[in-house]
Parts: sequence; C-alpha cells; structure tokens
Amino acid sequence: MEGLGNWVPIGIFLLRFTSVVIPALPGTAYSVLSGGLLGFTKGLLVICLADLLSCSLSFSLSRRYGRDLVQKLVGTKFINKIDHLSQSHLEHNFFLLTGFLMTGFFDFVCYGVGLTQASWRKFAPALVISIAISNPPIVALGAGLLEGGKLLLGLALLGVFALAIITGLVQRSSSTMEE
Repeated sequence: MEGLGNWVPIGIFLLRFTSVVIPALPGTAYSVLSGGLLGFTKGLLVICLADLLSCSLSFSLSRRYGRDLVQKLVGTKFINKIDHLSQSHLEHNFFLLTGFLMTGFFDFVCYGVGLTQASWRKFAPALVISIAISNPPIVALGAGLLEGGKLLLGLALLGVFALAIITGLVQRSSSTMEE
C-alpha cells in the first residue's frame, strides 16, 4: 500500500463519490476501507470530503435538472417514495432532514430534497451535521479492525449503536407523521 502513495486516498474518494452520485452502488464499505487503509484521521477526511461534495452535487443536479434525471439515477421504484417523503416531511423539518441524512439512504435523500423547495441554506447545515455525526463511527470501525485499536473499535461500535437508535427514532417519527 505504501508504494501507491496518494493514489489510495484518491481511489477511495472516487469510489465513495461515485457510490453516492449513483445510489445503486453500496458506499458504507468504502468508509470502513478508508479507515483501515488510511487510518482514522486521514480516512475520515477523505470520506467526509467525498460525502460533502457528492451530496452537494446530487442536491444540485436534482434541483437543476429535475425529476427526469433523478428517476434515471435512482430508478422508478424509488422516485415516488423519495418525492412523498421529501415533500411531506423533510422539506419543512430540519431535524428530520438531518436524521434521514444519517441513514443508509442519504444519497436518495439528497436527490429528493433537491426536488423540493428546500433551500441550499437549509440543506447544507443538515448535511454537514449528518456527516460529522454518522461518518466517524464507521471510519473508526475500519481503523480499529485493521490497526487493532481496541479502544477505537469500542468507540466505533458504540457510535454505530447510537446511530441505530437515532435511525430507529427518526423512522418511528416518520411513520407516526404518515398516519
């Protein structure tokens, strides 16, 4: 790995970026890989930068080109769910938006919010907060697994557990709002 130099972070960045812009590709593994190959700090920086730029691009693409482009990227199966969720709940609820951006469907959420009337000024802080909360535990998991750091691994597991609780609360809140 050391012989590859700067190609490792660039490669991980491109993989993660692509997995967010094209939501059919799984991206969580790249966070774990980033932590394992680059260490916690550098790995977190690469993943956070990739998420910030790719989510911003997804929001902007859907805002500029509309539903037709989003439907091509996410598929017809998800477009109606994204539309309903975004317009009914996320557009007007900053905390729910932030919570949904911390789930495994954050890439879809970015496209969906771009289709609503939610402003960039509302979306950007929610995105930054969600990245700051949800990425460290997963990158730390990768760093702990491959570096043997038991404390880091323990903190990562606690972080993932906390994210699971937050996700459950957000989903329960969302289902309560739909009823």
